Amino acid sequence: MAWRVVQHADRQWHVTVAAERRGGAAQWSLVFSFRAAPPEQRSFWVTYPLSSLSRAALFAHAEQITDAALAALVAEHAE
Repeated sequence: MAWRVVQHADRQWHVTVAAERRGGAAQWSLVFSFRAAPPEQRSFWVTYPLSSLSRAALFAHAEQITDAALAALVAEHAE
């Protein structure tokens, strides 16, 4: 289920948010998954430049990220 849906280049992108911690690291990183709406099934992951010792803090910050900022990430990585 999509956390948010954003528009870019006349296409809908379903966005999912996650927190990832690499082996041996103390900090969690904020990661977004972008999936194009059907019929195109393209998808990709983007690590957002934010980390924290707290997953809850990352998710709280994610709520503050605008749809325009997410669409800019799509524009940067989908081309």
